[in-house]
Amino acid sequence: MLAALTIGAAAMLIVVRNLMHALLFLVLSFVGVAGLYITLSADFVAVAQVLVYAGAISVLMIFAVMLTPRSSRDNAGNMLQLPALILSGLVVAGVTFVALETDWREAGRGSFESTATEIGQALLSPFVLPFEIASVLLVAAMIGAIVLVRED
Repeated sequence: MLAALTIGAAAMLIVVRNLMHALLFLVLSFVGVAGLYITLSADFVAVAQVLVYAGAISVLMIFAVMLTPRSSRDNAGNMLQLPALILSGLVVAGVTFVALETDWREAGRGSFESTATEIGQALLSPFVLPFEIASVLLVAAMIGAIVLVRED
């Protein structure tokens, strides 16, 4: 059911003409992918999918659409539709080939009981110094961005 929801939302994303409706189908597709990750016992990736894609990226795209003029919101056709259709067909053919040729009996036999626990232990034991350096660098970048956009 989750796969049908995800594929249906992705298909509706392509078909609808209203850009705001397309964004809502994109959010639904992202949530469906997160549900698929949960069924694959990839709980950390599912939470990241919901937070990053269904949350932050989707909200950013909705704000971008809301700030554009009304006349440029339609999903009008252009000359790139045929190359995009060909590329999509090649991707679907490649994914279908891999799905049919993979021995799925051996897939999913990992040693992780919970991916979030294993990732947390990896980040906070052997990789604690790079993790902290990255956090300090991100804070410095955020402060620099605030300083750059200040009025004075």
